[in-house]
Amino acid sequence: MEQNKTILITGASQGIGAGLVNAFIERGYNVVATSRSVSRSAEIKASSRLALVDGDIGDRATTQKVADTAIKTFGSIDAVVNNAGIFVAKAFVEYTAEDFKTLTATNVDGFIHLSQLAVRQMLAQKSGGSIVSVTTSLVDHPIAGFNASVSMITKGGIDAASRSLAMEYAKDGIRFNTVAPGIVDTPLHKDNPKDFLKTLSPMASISAVQEIVDAVVFLIEAPHITGEVLHVDGGAHLGKW
Repeated sequence: MEQNKTILITGASQGIGAGLVNAFIERGYNVVATSRSVSRSAEIKASSRLALVDGDIGDRATTQKVADTAIKTFGSIDAVVNNAGIFVAKAFVEYTAEDFKTLTATNVDGFIHLSQLAVRQMLAQKSGGSIVSVTTSLVDHPIAGFNASVSMITKGGIDAASRSLAMEYAKDGIRFNTVAPGIVDTPLHKDNPKDFLKTLSPMASISAVQEIVDAVVFLIEAPHITGEVLHVDGGAHLGKW
């Protein structure tokens, strides 16, 4: 079990994010958790090894505050989970400029700014690091009738960038990986019919939050895995079913 490492977790107030915060606290990490209203989260357990930062991850000032909090409170940045993300599904011709701006702010700007700050600190520490980003299996395996093209520009960009970064920082011991879930039982889908959601994977099932958390924990701590995509999607990435 890793001890005394500090991990930054975005989108941390509920669902997968809150599950990640609790899991890494239990594993002995110091955690800096952020979301727009993370300080009001009912899903995160209190801990002396937990610092909370409210703010929009798409705002550079928020990412700077997260990084500064980690250094001032715990003295290092050793890992990051870029979990914050929004998803807009609609026909391609119906996406608006505002949709695109909103998607890129949270999904891409947040990823770039926080990862940059973390990598700078990891390079200074000279002890490597691990960055895992949550994408989706739709990035490279679209589902007919489930239209999300412009959302995929952002998630697919993270997927591609993570592979490039894995190569760029391999010799520094800084690893970049992604977890690509299918449908997960989170508040995001609370209003969607379960019977329909089950049709979106060949196993006709919905992943539990804990399955995604377990996948992220594995990649954060796997010393020789970098540039990898771990699909947790009931086989949806395999193709037609």
